[in-house]
Amino acid sequence: ALIREASMEAVCTANDVKVYNLSAGKSLPEWISDRKRRALLKSDLALRRRIELLQDFCMPAACTQLGVSVDKQYVLASGVYKPRIKCYDVNQLSLKFERCLCAEVTRFAILSDDYSKLALLLADRNIEFHVQHGFHYRIRIPTFGRDLAYHYPSCDLFITAACSEVYRLNLEQGRFLTPLTNRVSACTVCGFNSEHQLLTIGTEEGTVECWDPRSHSHVRRLALASAGVNYSDSPGCVPSVTSLRHKNSLHFAVGTSTGQVLLYDLRSSRPLLCKDHCYGLPIHSLDFQQSEKLVISSDSKILKVWREDDGSALAAIEPDDHINQSCQFPDSGLLLLATEGPKMLSYYIPAVSPAPRWCSFLDTLAEELEEVPEPVVYDDYKFVTSKDLENLGLAHMVGSDLLRAYMHGFFMDMKLYHKVCCSFAAVTSVTFVAGKGSR
Repeated sequence: ALIREASMEAVCTANDVKVYNLSAGKSLPEWISDRKRRALLKSDLALRRRIELLQDFCMPAACTQLGVSVDKQYVLASGVYKPRIKCYDVNQLSLKFERCLCAEVTRFAILSDDYSKLALLLADRNIEFHVQHGFHYRIRIPTFGRDLAYHYPSCDLFITAACSEVYRLNLEQGRFLTPLTNRVSACTVCGFNSEHQLLTIGTEEGTVECWDPRSHSHVRRLALASAGVNYSDSPGCVPSVTSLRHKNSLHFAVGTSTGQVLLYDLRSSRPLLCKDHCYGLPIHSLDFQQSEKLVISSDSKILKVWREDDGSALAAIEPDDHINQSCQFPDSGLLLLATEGPKMLSYYIPAVSPAPRWCSFLDTLAEELEEVPEPVVYDDYKFVTSKDLENLGLAHMVGSDLLRAYMHGFFMDMKLYHKVCCSFAAVTSVTFVAGKGSR
């Protein structure tokens, strides 16, 4: 019944690639009773046809971060206000738990394969650890944290902060270890390569510092200034690193504060490709779709899906609210967006990859919509009839390349139509003034 009645809205179709908005449509308020809810669903067709992938997939004011567990069974989200974290079970398509916090979550890391162990980096310089039953422990760091990454082999939690040091908290011993010191003013982001466990750290000076977590030694520095890319209008200006993502043992992506995404090979100091979002906004999220060789990058205004070989665009999503973070459900075409609005957005792009197993009905809906013919809409053309052409004095253009016959009229270029209308209005006003003067 869900498949027969549900509907998806295609927000855009570019390059023969369709992007389906799964969050479109009306939503029911939380405070209404179950009886009223059932009555509205029975009477309102739009409410009955909407798709709700996960129950209560929203925040009171805004969502700050989204994440998927390693076993792909849980989706976690942090938001405000009041600060809280939510966990959704994809097998049950519902909310599993919700926990309110004392401060806003800056970043969180999933320490286990499921939701049972979490590390929350809070805006008040505290790190909270949560286990299956709830809150477990809280510890304070010397400066305000910006990002954190967990090293599974050594049980070390690495925290970047507004200083040159990267803090190391060993969760097995329960104490801080000697931090990693970089020759920079502040560190911004960090991440591990899942294959050889190389730690990469982005800095405000526009460098990527590479560390070996086994020997705790610095192995390489990658400077964005040597990439030969014009990052801004100011010459000599090097942006800071705002996001990092590893694809495999050699290749990774770097997002900058001026809106560029650089693809690197660890063996070279120059980027393989530079993709500019052209908005000048910091890149805060990066993902790879390895099967199709695609890169998914987003800033606060737009999410772009493009090919890593040549940087050509495949699809783009530009929601009404600012994007705080984007998250791709692993090995699928489902994209989840944390925005400044209460609703957490979900989009499905069949060209990227099939839908996840727990919402495989999306593939069926997409196939059914492919069979429905869509009306052709010309956004850059104006439809005019033969009478309209006579009134504008353009009857002689019939049969030329400037008019395209369609049904009982013609399609005319919108710019040409406006130009003719302005000229016709000017001639009409001059004729009216001259006639009035002669009288």
